[in-house]
Amino acid sequence: MTMNRRTFLKTTGAAAGVAALGAPAIAQGATKIRIGYLHTLAVDGQMWLADHLGAFAKNGLEPEFKLFQTGLEIFQAMIGGSLDVLSTGAVISNFPARGQGKMFLANAVEFATAQLWVREDQGIKTIADLKGKRIATTAGTTAHVFLDTALKANGVSPKDVELLNQRMPDAVTSFISGAVPAVALWVPFNITVRDKVPGAKKLIDASAFYPKAAIMSGWATTADYHAKNRDVLVRVVKAWSAGNEYLVGKTDEALETLQKKHYPQVPLADFKEQFKAEKAFPVAEWRKLYADGTVTKWLQQVTDFFAATGNIPNPIPAATYFDPSVFLDAVKA
Repeated sequence: MTMNRRTFLKTTGAAAGVAALGAPAIAQGATKIRIGYLHTLAVDGQMWLADHLGAFAKNGLEPEFKLFQTGLEIFQAMIGGSLDVLSTGAVISNFPARGQGKMFLANAVEFATAQLWVREDQGIKTIADLKGKRIATTAGTTAHVFLDTALKANGVSPKDVELLNQRMPDAVTSFISGAVPAVALWVPFNITVRDKVPGAKKLIDASAFYPKAAIMSGWATTADYHAKNRDVLVRVVKAWSAGNEYLVGKTDEALETLQKKHYPQVPLADFKEQFKAEKAFPVAEWRKLYADGTVTKWLQQVTDFFAATGNIPNPIPAATYFDPSVFLDAVKA
């Protein structure tokens, strides 16, 4: 299921500093671009802020935003031809490694967005207690990558637990109902768990394994679109960069804007806690992380996980499926 949302772009009111990013004047006849996204702060935060600032329009783009629930669905849509680009979580290191997509932009490091919650009323107090138990999560996602790392770090083989693979809303429902004693989730689903199961306990989150097991969220497109529309991707990065600088430069103001316009169901205090669960860097720092190969290394770590779990038989390396030059061309030193 997708939900179409066309945003009527503003052409004025951009925040200070956007012009410094070299955004060109709007050309006659803006380029339409179909953008798929997952609705979680570490994935769509900069995108919505760029939209709020009018940065897409200032770069000659007219985006059509389409909401998806899982990374699998969003990549299927792009490969099927109904999207031009997408923004998603850990699967950014999965499908491109299969030859299905070309990554060109990182959103954030999902520092602590993935979390493991358990029910002590079902006898689970430590990770060791999970041996032989069922854990609900969405396979192939940020939460799954984190869960695998957390289990191994605490002496539990992933083979010693039963993975219940469900869409995240369903996985959380299974946990709330008591059908499973544990769930590996990503924010903001932790709020639902906390509110619906007062006795639920968060055992660990992904921050325990940073940067050794850093999980990236980011943007991808098809190889064909990448080859034929590189200039459009550069403009996407320039627009994104305006949103990113607003997020890291005026964080409180940016988060209040995002919460009011796109996350009204999440209390502002909780929303700010979500932001603390990710690592977003200023554009200048991102540029260094692209140029020195750090972003490529982080992507490869997660690709290695997918390969090890048997999901990718002959993975394409991150150095091949990730193109840092789009960002480096868009954001000059």
